[in-house]
Amino acid sequence: MTLITAMKKRLGLCAFALVLGATYSLPALAIVEQITAVFRPDPANPTSNKFVNTTPQSGLCPWHVPARCEAVNTFSIRNSSFRAYSNGPIPAFPEDPRQSAYFKVPSAFRDLQVTHTVTGRAETVQMRIAGIGGRWNVSYPPGVSGWATPGVGWNAYWRGAPAPCLPINYMAAGQAYALFFWIVPENAGACSVTNGMEIGRMSYSTLEYGYELKTPNPLGMDAGTYEGSITYTMGPGGDMDFGTTMIPDENTLTFNFILSVEHVLKIDLPAGGNRIELLPEGGWQAWLNQGRRPSRLWRDQTFAISASSRFKMTLECGLVIGNTCGLRNNDGDEVPLQVAVSLPYGLRDQHDQGVNKLPLRLDGVGTELFQPLQYVNNREGKLHFEVGKDDVADMLKKPGSTYSGVATVIWDSEV
Repeated sequence: MTLITAMKKRLGLCAFALVLGATYSLPALAIVEQITAVFRPDPANPTSNKFVNTTPQSGLCPWHVPARCEAVNTFSIRNSSFRAYSNGPIPAFPEDPRQSAYFKVPSAFRDLQVTHTVTGRAETVQMRIAGIGGRWNVSYPPGVSGWATPGVGWNAYWRGAPAPCLPINYMAAGQAYALFFWIVPENAGACSVTNGMEIGRMSYSTLEYGYELKTPNPLGMDAGTYEGSITYTMGPGGDMDFGTTMIPDENTLTFNFILSVEHVLKIDLPAGGNRIELLPEGGWQAWLNQGRRPSRLWRDQTFAISASSRFKMTLECGLVIGNTCGLRNNDGDEVPLQVAVSLPYGLRDQHDQGVNKLPLRLDGVGTELFQPLQYVNNREGKLHFEVGKDDVADMLKKPGSTYSGVATVIWDSEV
């Protein structure tokens, strides 16, 4: 008795690229940055369900203090086109810190929506500014010594950091300029430095910002491209506030996002695994020796599955009997074939339950959604084929005949 089973793999390998980036209508005076991140399943680390930030870094983090930035999960970007200029002399010991070197950035996480370019499905990304720095230039004299105050050297807060900001303990300086960078804790307020001497002119000729992201669980995302953006205002009272004295040329800072998800859905059968022979327990010889009618005819077929994405399973039949496939002999006698599936640990059904001998039906009910808890790499599953006791009894009324049929099992990532 032979059953030929065709195994159809709708997506042997599903490669998904999420690109969050489109053409946006922006004000004329704007800074635009692109943020890219990718999720690619890692067989060596299957429990790592996170995006990897692939945005090219620049500035102090990658060039001078990479370990310090990595320890606080901060990436930095240097924008050399940014300019801000003082709108007048900066008096010594100004009463309002906003009249001196003042930095207030959006350090709390903000939501932004990213949208799949094909399906329109939306996900939420969170972003915050986690570091601020750049290059300042002052008139000489007094040069850099204008930042000295009684008992405090001019570079104390530039190499270090004024509270609530935190230092990375790096600074480069000359007579009338310095490059600095501060870590900005979550939900921090403004960080400012007061000058002890009057400074006639001051400018910022680069801007460095660190950022921190919280991305969705990629295992629950569709493969493909997602796009989205977030815009911060710049200037007095804006999201990026440099005080009342330092006025930036640009009035917005926009981040466009490109997120790439490269999912895997791959099924492998052993050699000859698409040809299934149904047998009684112990084989036909054992049944003949015992003289008892077999209670069922069955076969379990193993397969290897690699999956990082949601998928569904469906059944197609060469011969349909009710809600399942059928087998037929040369005389036209027919019996139903029951098909079920078991999936390895790490794959759950739509009710968040493990999958053990779950029936596969033509209407697809019960197998509409399977979700990985983590990347499942080359793990064993089983397809179960069975003809039940009553139908076996009917088959035995036709001794010597062969029943055959075709069942097509589909793993489909288009959920």
